[in-house]
Amino acid sequence: MTTVTIKINERTKAGKAFMAILSEAFVKGADGVEIVETDSKKLIKKNSPYNPEFVKMVLESEKRGDYTDVDPKDVWGSLGLK
Repeated sequence: MTTVTIKINERTKAGKAFMAILSEAFVKGADGVEIVETDSKKLIKKNSPYNPEFVKMVLESEKRGDYTDVDPKDVWGSLGLK
């Protein structure tokens, strides 16, 4: 048996479409294929080496949308500090 892990952002248009295709293709009686859904946030909380308060702060910031995406190839430019 082979396990394949795919990360899907269900909030995006592409993520929603991908989940719909998967659900329709495999729910209709496919033997030998099982879709196992996990909530990555639960996994992060459970197995995280980070301080739980830090993880809580980051996840709350994600919900509010008040964060800055940083390009690792141009950190200072991403932060507007050039």
